Amino acid sequence: MWIIAILLIYFAVLLGISRLTQRRATNETFFRADRRSPWYMVAFGMVGASISGVTFVSVPGMILSSQMTYLQVCLGFVLGYLAIAFVLLPIYYRLNLTSIYTYLGQRLGRLSYQTGAWFFLLSKIVGSAVKFYVVCLILQQFVFDAMGVPFALNVVTMVVLIWLYSHRGGVRTLVYTDTFQTLCLFSALLLIIYTVMRQMDFSVAEAVSAVASDERSRMFVFDDWTSPHYFWKQLLSGAFIVVVMTGLDQDMMQKNLTCRTLREAQKDMCSYGVAFVPANLLFMALGVLLAQLFESQGIAIPAKSDELLPQYVAANNVTILFALGIVAASFSSADSALASMTTSFCVDICHRPDDERLRKRSHIAICALFVVFILLFDAVNSKSLIDAIYTIVSYTYGPLLGLFAFGLFTRRRVRDRLVPAVCIASPFICYGIDRLSASLWDYHFGYELLMLNGLLTFSGLWITSLRESVR
Repeated sequence: MWIIAILLIYFAVLLGISRLTQRRATNETFFRADRRSPWYMVAFGMVGASISGVTFVSVPGMILSSQMTYLQVCLGFVLGYLAIAFVLLPIYYRLNLTSIYTYLGQRLGRLSYQTGAWFFLLSKIVGSAVKFYVVCLILQQFVFDAMGVPFALNVVTMVVLIWLYSHRGGVRTLVYTDTFQTLCLFSALLLIIYTVMRQMDFSVAEAVSAVASDERSRMFVFDDWTSPHYFWKQLLSGAFIVVVMTGLDQDMMQKNLTCRTLREAQKDMCSYGVAFVPANLLFMALGVLLAQLFESQGIAIPAKSDELLPQYVAANNVTILFALGIVAASFSSADSALASMTTSFCVDICHRPDDERLRKRSHIAICALFVVFILLFDAVNSKSLIDAIYTIVSYTYGPLLGLFAFGLFTRRRVRDRLVPAVCIASPFICYGIDRLSASLWDYHFGYELLMLNGLLTFSGLWITSLRESVR
């Protein structure tokens, strides 16, 4: 019952923040926070929004199968954030965009614009449903099963709670709630690490030494280019993942576009981009310490990497911390996803950014669709959650990468009517190449699928484009 009490207090704080920030809220407030967000609050909150419940569960366990090589991807993230700050943000601020996909309409054409928006909506509803599935599953296991609450009711309740604190203030509310949720997330993480250290009688220095000397702390792979963990593949993949999943993603960019000026937005982007590396390093260090603790106590390490932290939580008195951390991580990711999808639907699909009734109805409809996708994923998922997300994203975000790259780095004019066909065909061709390379050369694509998919889209646009240049 302590978990329920803590979560009720947590949601009460979120609702209190919502009440303070939703006064005199309009569509401009919901979509752009009136362009008055403090950059440092956006930056701090974005760290938490980028670290979903999937990260909380999966990253500690990744050290069992891939050691700390995920850090190579995180270093690539830093390069991606720099590219966003100094290439994409200046364009978005110059055009004064509410939805970043408006750029595609201005540069490429109406169908290109609609295609980009629909690919975003598809990618975001799938990816966010996977991420939020984690928090619902964990809460079901640790809280609601004992109370006899069915999983479907659990999911509906969680989504309704998000709607309650975000449906009026929108992005302005989320800037402040994300700050609170990021604080809760890292407080919970650090307290769990402290609990593990105390069980092992480690000081901070001893814990750092134990992690550094463990063979599972290997971070870099330079000796096998065919490995999915090869340094240069993961570094470049990390950079492209961030450019696409942040710079070309309305969800992640919407809060960054609420800063007062371009310079403040760039400081925000660079700050949380660099902070992402030590944040993930903490999760991986926790994974190494947990593996060492299990071995010292003669406990079998779980076969599935996603079960490492939950198994520790189930056997130790840290359920409250774990529940708080995973709820904070998942809610800060899901609430902004729902707001961004509402924004994109109203602005990009319906072209009615000033229609408040449409915005309210769309937000409710998207929340309902979100519930449906979570339940569908619960029925079919059978692989590591973080890999599932990045695999899905590699296919559905690739066309967005190709569209923006073509618009930014060429002056050619597309045949707008052919753009949807190119963007739909590219993921299927990408999947075929992946299967073929595995069977012929035993080469397995990793996160670089995103780059391949983007290249295929870019090539298709180039082949079908006109030689004449846009002015």
